[in-house]
Amino acid sequence: MQLILGSTSRYRAELLARLRQPFTTAAPQVDETPQPGEAPRALALRLARAKAQAVLAQHPGALVIGADQVADVDGTPLGKPGSHEGAVAQLRRLSGREVRFETAVAVARAGFAQDHLSTVTVRFRKLADAEIETYLRLDEPYDCAGSAKAESLGVALLTRIDSDDPTALIGLPLIHTCTLLRAAGLDVLAP
Repeated sequence: MQLILGSTSRYRAELLARLRQPFTTAAPQVDETPQPGEAPRALALRLARAKAQAVLAQHPGALVIGADQVADVDGTPLGKPGSHEGAVAQLRRLSGREVRFETAVAVARAGFAQDHLSTVTVRFRKLADAEIETYLRLDEPYDCAGSAKAESLGVALLTRIDSDDPTALIGLPLIHTCTLLRAAGLDVLAP
């Protein structure tokens, strides 16, 4: 069975490669605009499901993984900054605060669809503008929700990370991905 990651995220591809299963990637072509009043948790789950189903429709015989991550700031979704100015604004907003990162993964194949949502709580320390500028210049996290790469230098912005899956904050909760793949018929440790 062909395994496809329904994502163009290099971070998710790097994580999935850890499972040592051959896979390809496909762009899911899903509108990621939040629906009016949609909570960050619901948004992450809806998008992960939609991405898996969109790629499955293009490759009906495949086993597809879809994923999405949304930063939750007081119930409001916070996406990718897209620019230096956007990242500065996000990090100023997150300075000294606790933020929840909702990371959803969905696995689908013909006749099968399951998903899981992992919540990671992150505490940002109080950040000076000079620290924000230095960090952004060095790590360039413009394609990351919340403008920080915890797997890189962004860890210096934080005081605490709470999670049941350490890879969820990077964008693909591998513990739960393995569980969903097993349920779909692919055990990564099968002889």
